[in-house]
Amino acid sequence: MIELYDYARSSAAYRVRIALALKGLNAAKAEIHLVRDGGEQHGAAYKAVNPQGLVPSLNVNGSTLTQSIAIIEYLDEMYPSPALLPSDAVYRALVRAMTFAVAADIHPIQNLRVLNYLRKELAQPEEKVMEWARHWIVTGLSALEGLVTRAPAQGLYCFGNTVSMADICLAPQMVNARRFKADLSAVPRLVEIDARLRELPAFAQTTSDVSA
Repeated sequence: MIELYDYARSSAAYRVRIALALKGLNAAKAEIHLVRDGGEQHGAAYKAVNPQGLVPSLNVNGSTLTQSIAIIEYLDEMYPSPALLPSDAVYRALVRAMTFAVAADIHPIQNLRVLNYLRKELAQPEEKVMEWARHWIVTGLSALEGLVTRAPAQGLYCFGNTVSMADICLAPQMVNARRFKADLSAVPRLVEIDARLRELPAFAQTTSDVSA
């Protein structure tokens, strides 16, 4: 049995939903609302599942996995088709670099808990909070554009013509970029790739581009 602790607007949870869909796996869903009642992720019940108080978490036959990239790599190892990483070791490293350009460098400093800290503890006005988010989104995506355009495998997606873990991270981040009204004029290649990804059922049917 697979159970996903999920939140519709979470970009990290969206990554796992995409991976599950690409693998043709069905998971039971348990919603952890990140806003309602101050955030259900902070409650004792969910902290017992994931001490970090973050989504997603994936329960697999009684074992709880956390961190979206670790979960996706687990799914890729257990269900190897379609592969989300190239077979070549160098190519795998390049795709992982693209993956972490989003998951480690952009997403952590523009996610909800960081923005709420700016709003509350640091008393920043909303316009400054949005400016912060847009700055790091554009800075990070511009760097990712460079990684993608110089990759040895060129094609429809971030790395060649096969959807990879890099694309699984790109699409949710592009949802966030549009949500924060970031200027994407400097990343035309990523915009093109994202448009193709949004046409794929695994991405379209699991999107985080929804109302709160």
